Amino acid sequence: MKPSLAILFLGATLAAQPSSETILSALKDRAIVNNVERMKTDDRITMYQTLVETNDNNRHYRNLLASAYIQKVRETTDFSYLERAARIVEGVLGEEGSNYEGLRLRSVIELERHNFAKVAGFSREMTKIAPDDSWNWGTLGDALMELGQYEEAAVSYQKMVSIKPDLSSYNRAAWYRFVAGDTEGALQVMKLAVGAGSGSSESTAWCLVELGNLYFKAGRLDEADRAYRTALVVFPGYHPAYFGIGRVEMGQGKLTAAIDSVKRAQASVPLVEYTAALQDLYERTGKNDEARTQAGMIDIVDKMGRAAGEKANRNLALVYADFDRNLERSLELAQAELAIRQDVYTHDALAWALYKNKKFEEAWKASAVALKLGTPEPSFHYHAGMIAAALGKKDEAKKHLERALALNPKFDLRQAARAESALKELAL
Repeated sequence: MKPSLAILFLGATLAAQPSSETILSALKDRAIVNNVERMKTDDRITMYQTLVETNDNNRHYRNLLASAYIQKVRETTDFSYLERAARIVEGVLGEEGSNYEGLRLRSVIELERHNFAKVAGFSREMTKIAPDDSWNWGTLGDALMELGQYEEAAVSYQKMVSIKPDLSSYNRAAWYRFVAGDTEGALQVMKLAVGAGSGSSESTAWCLVELGNLYFKAGRLDEADRAYRTALVVFPGYHPAYFGIGRVEMGQGKLTAAIDSVKRAQASVPLVEYTAALQDLYERTGKNDEARTQAGMIDIVDKMGRAAGEKANRNLALVYADFDRNLERSLELAQAELAIRQDVYTHDALAWALYKNKKFEEAWKASAVALKLGTPEPSFHYHAGMIAAALGKKDEAKKHLERALALNPKFDLRQAARAESALKELAL
């Protein structure tokens, strides 16, 4: 098993200057890093900034600061932190092109930028440099999953688990199992990820939310709710946990409580899916002015994306398709996304956008790709059922709509009701 970065740094230092003074300095460095890693992310950033300011030639501290910025992106989705991290890593690699820590971070940065083909190339090179470092197999597997290269992704993730069975490798293996159609296996492995824990409370909370999402997609709402609420205990204020609780409450018919939960999520991070959920909830509870406000916020997200040169956004494509508006834009966003990532989720978004634009044959083909692995996503089957119905494929339509509702009859506040209505029409 490859030693940690802190140990790598210690080893390099001792090799360079094998003196008692340097040994003590290196041990002190390890102690600092270990203590800082237990801090909250903002405190870690402050500490690493101080260390960088007082040791500006120390690339290790600069990489640690970049890593903390990347963690902040995970927690807030504020991508200005990613650009700060990128500038640091570019500086480190500009000075030392073979800096190992910097090369590892480069892969993560490019993953966040959705440069998946580039990451696959970087990671393959890294696995040659350090074949026993699980990190590189993880970033390779992540990139391959997004590119729709699932068999190769499975090999990468298996190597990652074999090298280092921990939270990072288990949660990836769990996600692969779900995408490949094995919900029960995914649940078992995601529980291993949660049990393995992490020095980062956000990482553990993320796995708990993913566990909740798996339960939710399987229609096991009570277990999903427990997982989401445990995530909030581990990492208070965690926005995806609040959103997960809101989805459970929607499924239970607790719409007032759901509004409060989703508002908490949105207040932390204004993701378009949170805004769409609130629009749905406000419409359902007769709060039409509030619903129109949320619809306007969705359009603002699109305008900001256009201004920033954004061409691809499958989440926004799905939202527009769900609400039957801006349908040409929905298709444009989904098609652009497919140029970047070719996974089953992008094919499903494309299928739905094509369907809403009445391109039914093309939609059916895209939906077939989305379903090729048997991924137990209720929305995949709902979309396939609606497309089949539009094409007059009555048996196929019934099969997929029934499957969507069998997985979770409350998979979506708006779309589950439409699935039920479509099934009734097919029965006439």
